[in-house]
Amino acid sequence: MSALEIKNLHVSIDETPIIKGLNLKVNKGEVHAIMGPNGTGKSTLAYAVMGHPKYEITDGDILVDGASVLELAPDERSRAGVFLAFQYPVSIPGVTVANFLRTALNARHRHMEPPQGDISVLEFRKLLKSKMDLLEMDYAFGGRYLNEGFSGGEKKRTEVLQLAVLEPAFAILDETDSGLDIDAIRIVSEGVNAVKGPNMGVMVITHYQRILNYIKPDFVHIMFDGRIVESGDQELSLLLEDEGYDWVREKYGLAEAS
Repeated sequence: MSALEIKNLHVSIDETPIIKGLNLKVNKGEVHAIMGPNGTGKSTLAYAVMGHPKYEITDGDILVDGASVLELAPDERSRAGVFLAFQYPVSIPGVTVANFLRTALNARHRHMEPPQGDISVLEFRKLLKSKMDLLEMDYAFGGRYLNEGFSGGEKKRTEVLQLAVLEPAFAILDETDSGLDIDAIRIVSEGVNAVKGPNMGVMVITHYQRILNYIKPDFVHIMFDGRIVESGDQELSLLLEDEGYDWVREKYGLAEAS
């Protein structure tokens, strides 16, 4: 089965260890939630998987369908099927959402085996409208400059639109619920649910249970001190909602994250 597999991963930032021997396997069609308080390494995990140069992998491996991606640049990892939805998406003035997405899709097409030709403007417009229909988005959204003047919810919906257009094998959602109110979380979650399926594995990184009320996880993992210390089903996230993380600290003798 197609899988994103993280084996004994160790990651440092400026020679400070952050991830300390993490193991995780996400199969296509599965939704995994990664939970934990601030400072436990959740976002570091996301950026390390995507290949951010600031994050030094000192041991372990990251595999997509059994092939290591450690030597691949971020754009190559994207073409290998890994997608990262950012916690804080950046604005790109002068570049419309539609042009950005068409450029990204064509870059992926050129590196397929065998390579595919660029998608025409008309074909792309039809594709984009179909994805916007799926996500119940106004077509005018495609003509706006990427994230410029967007609300927090609009930025996150744009990330989900990228996810819908690029159709990666594995999607990492880094605190997609951060800064959103309940209505925005519901709308963004409905978008994720519309595009995920048997051909996509999803990793949802979050502090809170609330987004998991909408994006139902198959597995929930608790991170502390750069490693996964507890795994279960959605009942585990409900337990965290009710009791917080103190019981995890007591069970494993863990200190408060700095």
